[in-house]
Amino acid sequence: MKNAEIIELADNELVEKIQTEKANYAQMLLNHSISPLENPTLIKAARRTIARLMTELRKRELNK
Repeated sequence: MKNAEIIELADNELVEKIQTEKANYAQMLLNHSISPLENPTLIKAARRTIARLMTELRKRELNK
């Protein structure tokens, strides 16, 4: 997910997206521990996406 797409999200959509991405990340880690994923770099990408979302949310909290 690109930063431009993240900025366009509303606050409630941003919080919802963070929750879904965190759940997806946790499921990926669980699946990877049981049997290795075909592309383990997806774990890294998911972690970075969550960080981008949380950074935008924090930036909005500070600007209020």
